[in-house]
Amino acid sequence: MFGVTGDLSRKKLMPAVYDLANRGLLPPGFGLVGFARRDWEDQDFAQVVHEAVKEHARTPFREEVWQQLLEGIRFVPGQFDSDESFERLRATLEELDTARGTGGNHAFYLSIPPSGFEQVMSQLSRHGLAERRPGTWHRVVIEKPFGHDLASARELNDVVETLFLPQEVFRIDHYLGKETVQNMLALRFANQMFEPIWNNHYVSQVQVTMAEDIGIGGRAGYFDGIGIARDVMQNHLLQLLALTAMEEPTSFEASQLRAEKQKVLAAAHVPDRYDLSTARGQYAAGWQGGRAVGGYRQEDGVAPDSHTETFAAMRVDIDNRRWAGVPFYLRTAKRMPRRVTEVALSFKRAPHLPFAATDTTELGTNALVMRIQPDEGVTLRFGAKVPGTQMDIREVSMDFGYGGSFTETSPEAYERLILDVLLGDPPLFPQQEEVELSWKILDPVIDYWASLDEEPEQYPSGTWGPKVGDDMLARDGFAWRRP
Repeated sequence: MFGVTGDLSRKKLMPAVYDLANRGLLPPGFGLVGFARRDWEDQDFAQVVHEAVKEHARTPFREEVWQQLLEGIRFVPGQFDSDESFERLRATLEELDTARGTGGNHAFYLSIPPSGFEQVMSQLSRHGLAERRPGTWHRVVIEKPFGHDLASARELNDVVETLFLPQEVFRIDHYLGKETVQNMLALRFANQMFEPIWNNHYVSQVQVTMAEDIGIGGRAGYFDGIGIARDVMQNHLLQLLALTAMEEPTSFEASQLRAEKQKVLAAAHVPDRYDLSTARGQYAAGWQGGRAVGGYRQEDGVAPDSHTETFAAMRVDIDNRRWAGVPFYLRTAKRMPRRVTEVALSFKRAPHLPFAATDTTELGTNALVMRIQPDEGVTLRFGAKVPGTQMDIREVSMDFGYGGSFTETSPEAYERLILDVLLGDPPLFPQQEEVELSWKILDPVIDYWASLDEEPEQYPSGTWGPKVGDDMLARDGFAWRRP
């Protein structure tokens, strides 16, 4: 793991490794090598891992599991530009191959900024750390973002593929490891009841929302100038759109899933009038969770005249037989009233209601809502008769929650993804073509926003975003869901 001292490694990666070991899903000889600039010994790094596991692991701490994992933990201090550091890394891997029986099978996890990829790739090549030997495998794991636009994504891919084959490159999008995202596929393709209405004959609109109730925290150095559209819309939200809209694959093999997602992304585009089909905003001071909070421009490290968006929304149309005419609305923002990620399909109204007008004045549209986080589950909203002598129809919800239906807790996304890397199983990982297609959808919008003289519309923290976002849907006769 390169960049092993960062928050991602401490809060997600190392606890996920422990949880896999605790569930018996790692071989006894598994080894974990950390590489960072700290002047640590193996035992110092082991203590960091121990603290991360105790604080963030999903499964109970068991001393015997920890001791077995501890035997394979090593640390290599060094710089990316240091030949000596990479020679130490090579020696450490060779020692683990002998002592732990790892046999030359290595996965390199790059939990580092993209600016460091080329240097690390060059060093791995120079020191023979990714040489292909008969009967062994090498893989590389890359965290998002996969570039900041189409051109940089292609440059990044060229760097990585100088050393690794396409099937050896695992681009991590942790949202694709979430249990409910995978359940979207089960919901659609394991149940006959949904397929007949999963199209433009019955669906009026689809909303994909990823809302956070926090600000940028200490991420100004990364976030300012990048913005929330590049940060999560290009990857998380467009991947959710692809999974929602894709055709049924012939199997769940990686190549088949990928082919169907690519077809959807190739057919998707934002309507040309970006002033009408996109919206952006920036959070201002307001109230969050009962306390006063400052605006984005008051965050440490943010320029006082920053135009970086913290709210982004856009309409995406899909030009194929199934979805022609159905708008997909994507929305993501920080400092919203609550944290929620969901995909909501709204259905067209019944063509004829054989009731008096007064019976159904409050009746809305049927909806199917797939909740990704934090309360994973599915909600079906429909009209039902109120008990009594009158024919009074109101909206009701039928709710399925994972927590109440299964005794097993859902594994963390990184558990599933790290295990898939070690198994060489890539169905949940976007390949380069998906990355490029996503940037082709988003790049024109980013360029349009950059060309504007006006700043993003301010919205008070703790609200559901700027008026321009509401107007975008209102022009089409719709409104955002309030999760």
